[in-house]
Amino acid sequence: DEAGRMRRLINDLLSLTRIELNEHVPPSGIVDIVGVVRDAAAALAPLAEADKVSISVEIADHIPAVTGQRDELIQLFQNLIQNAIKYGKAGGHVGVSIGVSPDSVPGRRGPLSMVAVAVRDDGEGIPREAIPRLTERFYRVDVKRSRERGGTGLGLAIVKHIVNRHRGRLQIESQPGEGSQFTVLLPAVDAKQPADAGVTELL
Repeated sequence: DEAGRMRRLINDLLSLTRIELNEHVPPSGIVDIVGVVRDAAAALAPLAEADKVSISVEIADHIPAVTGQRDELIQLFQNLIQNAIKYGKAGGHVGVSIGVSPDSVPGRRGPLSMVAVAVRDDGEGIPREAIPRLTERFYRVDVKRSRERGGTGLGLAIVKHIVNRHRGRLQIESQPGEGSQFTVLLPAVDAKQPADAGVTELL
């Protein structure tokens, strides 16, 4: 068990270091975000089944592609969905929704410009005072439970840096006893977003 935990920790540290090195270079590829989210959810189906957790993916009409790097985006959504499975209610449900968010770019008004992917669990929720620290390296709300579930404390730090590299935003909403929702907003291919508009937003 300890050897497995160390292997996961080393892999996550290497991944985080690689992402941080490239964080100042925005990706230039065009990615089908619907396909990415579906692939990430499908990869985690065995984990969800083992925990008797169901996963649903709801997709709005006319979702545009996003500017991004496919492998990093798959890693991002796998981390979020895996966390929802791990820390949600036993035998519960993880809901993933994909839509388009209007006027999401700071200082910009106009047509729809950001694709929003929300991952929601029905777990215990997160204390409000802990939310600003969730994306810190090695920060855990519940250290014992995180270790029992194989967590390294780096998953959300990786998510934050991938979101930043993609000039996106991360929103976290949670109420104790009511579950949590992590929403990633990514610029659509046709969005005219300023190059320095990438921020991580914790709510």
